[in-house]
Amino acid sequence: QVQLVESGGGLVQPGGSLRLSCTASGFTLDRYTVGWFRQAPGKEREGVSYIDSHDGSTHYADSVKGRFTISRDNAKNTVYLQMNSLKPEDTAVYYCAAQGGTVVAGPWFFLKTSYGGKDVYDHWGQGTQVTVSS
Repeated sequence: QVQLVESGGGLVQPGGSLRLSCTASGFTLDRYTVGWFRQAPGKEREGVSYIDSHDGSTHYADSVKGRFTISRDNAKNTVYLQMNSLKPEDTAVYYCAAQGGTVVAGPWFFLKTSYGGKDVYDHWGQGTQVTVSS
């Protein structure tokens, strides 16, 4: 019933662009904080970006700042991650996640998968593969 689905991944050359989509079904995203995460082979899942439900502010990991942009289209119940100037080190499975509580926090919280032994996000998508290679 409650589901998040990522799409838009694929193979792209270094310097290229992709736009990932995260679409919700069974619930609406407009009052959820939504984060993008990625996991490369052999590495921990890391926070990439999130958009805050409380004030609409956007936040980015230092590794993607200036290259990636997160945005919402509430009419489509979708959050996007526009990825420009892609690098081989961006290669990973990208996941979106939604947090529907009343937590007011910052990147120290919303760029993490868990905090204080508890999951930060309520819902996760299945992931979409992004490969940056020549």
